[in-house]
Amino acid sequence: MNIGTLNESPLHQSLKELYGDEHGQLEVAVEGYIADVVGSNNTLYEIQTAGFGSLKRKLASLLTSYRVVLVHPIAAQKFIVKLPDGEDQQVIRRKSPKKGSLNDVLDQLVSIPGFLNHPNFELEVVMTVEEELRIYDPDVRRRNGWRVAQRSLTEVLGRRRFRNARDLFSLVPEPLPDAFTTADLASAMSAGRDLAQKLAYCLREAGEIQICGKTGNSLIYERCG
Repeated sequence: MNIGTLNESPLHQSLKELYGDEHGQLEVAVEGYIADVVGSNNTLYEIQTAGFGSLKRKLASLLTSYRVVLVHPIAAQKFIVKLPDGEDQQVIRRKSPKKGSLNDVLDQLVSIPGFLNHPNFELEVVMTVEEELRIYDPDVRRRNGWRVAQRSLTEVLGRRRFRNARDLFSLVPEPLPDAFTTADLASAMSAGRDLAQKLAYCLREAGEIQICGKTGNSLIYERCG
């Protein structure tokens, strides 16, 4: 087994094969790291199904010499499969009421806002239908003892490419005033205040917005340039 595929989830493997297509190379040693996919023009595709924080050192190294596209899946729809924990039980498969949205990428982007305007960095969010396999584990306190064993890709619904920090404004479909707070941002995004704060943080760290005042306990921002 290739070292890059050890403990790899079916979701990660499926996305790697999707981006590898017939022209890409999978699991290639680059600058002391294993690149998930090396595509045309030596573009590297890094598939990350979880948090971005662990990628900081790898990205910092690879971006000095390569164009890197960070690929992150978000489940717009999810089916949960529970394997029986007893011989007299059956497999349970149900549709999860939770639906992911493009805005959810902000939960991870707060870990790497400094890369958003790097000339060699791009982010691609893949909206998916996923199947989540759970097994019963009495040592797990969350979910009444049900542990996520693996995630699998069922369908790709669409993709959105972010080429720089300014592209994040596409997450704000409604117009913003020239000077705005995160409450204004949340309203324009039709999202919660927490996501608006994360977007403001990413944009500020990337140099797209700046603080221009304060009202009460809320900072007031304006776009740079």
